[in-house]
Amino acid sequence: MRRIARPLSGTALAVAVAAAALAAAPAYGGEGSGRLELSPAGVVPGDEVTARTAACGANGTAAGDASAVGAGSFSLAPGSGQPPLSGRFKVPPSAHPGTYEIVATCAHGGRRVTGDLVVTLTGTLTEQSTYPRGSVKTGVGGALGPGPEQTAAGVAALAVAAAGGTWLLHRRARGDGI
Repeated sequence: MRRIARPLSGTALAVAVAAAALAAAPAYGGEGSGRLELSPAGVVPGDEVTARTAACGANGTAAGDASAVGAGSFSLAPGSGQPPLSGRFKVPPSAHPGTYEIVATCAHGGRRVTGDLVVTLTGTLTEQSTYPRGSVKTGVGGALGPGPEQTAAGVAALAVAAAGGTWLLHRRARGDGI
């Protein structure tokens, strides 16, 4: 029994050490991480995305390129008390669904880090959207206007026309003539 107990305790110790090492690692990948973290990683057109990386060092800067999705360039700089560099860009409303590679290049050393951004048409914007207002110009026309005053005027005109038509039909049925 002793022979079996020793190898198991050694394996348990190795697993515990590995778990402690993983728990101590920073969530963003630490100094020299080769990834560009995008938050949120899945967006809809019109959303704003935050990009973070620790690949350029705590005091470095980087130039971001989101032109693959149509957002153009953006800059990454150290945040207040935050080790990773961060920057923001807005996904244009004209962006098509798909996966896009977003790139950041460190100012010192030219190191290139990438991250994947997924654009979908389903979901919700992280910011308040603006809804269209007014009427649609279809060329067909319409009796009611877009505002409450014009709607009331249209309803009143229809009521007068209906009353006048009823009065004329009543006179005709009585034989008074028109």
